[in-house]
Amino acid sequence: MNLADYIRDVEDFPVEGIVFKDITPLLQAPRAFQSAVDQMLEQASPVDYDVIAAPDARGFIFGVPMALRAGVPFVPIRKPGKLPYSTVGYDYELEYGSDRLEMHIDAVPSGQRVLLVDDLLATGGTIRACGELIRKQGGVVAAYSFLIELGFLEGRSKLGDAQVKRVLSY
Repeated sequence: MNLADYIRDVEDFPVEGIVFKDITPLLQAPRAFQSAVDQMLEQASPVDYDVIAAPDARGFIFGVPMALRAGVPFVPIRKPGKLPYSTVGYDYELEYGSDRLEMHIDAVPSGQRVLLVDDLLATGGTIRACGELIRKQGGVVAAYSFLIELGFLEGRSKLGDAQVKRVLSY
């Protein structure tokens, strides 16, 4: 199955000059969605990991079914104020300002190996911040897994030495 057939280009979203890769058609086609999850898991199969973590919202879409299929825990990484228990956070810089990500303080024990999952790797800023948050807790980023990588934005260059897995590349 060619998953690229289920990715829609949306011109000038969210701002003029950007071509947004819309995964909604893939999510609306159960066989394609299942194939995407299967392919992401297959690529991650050589990686030794204990848990899958992902940023909301689109990272959850792939991270949760991957964790269920792999039989490992899932750790949500969220914006401030969205998690009900004590959290640890990481502040990071964006092109125009800053942001913060949080996870529960007990989500990743020291030494635990984490597969970080998201739908798309673009500039790498948010997923790099997720990795820093994992490391701040003493966890190890075993690898990164994406459905799509926009290679021309060179986001993988921000992710250090951890393996980067992706199903589709543009």
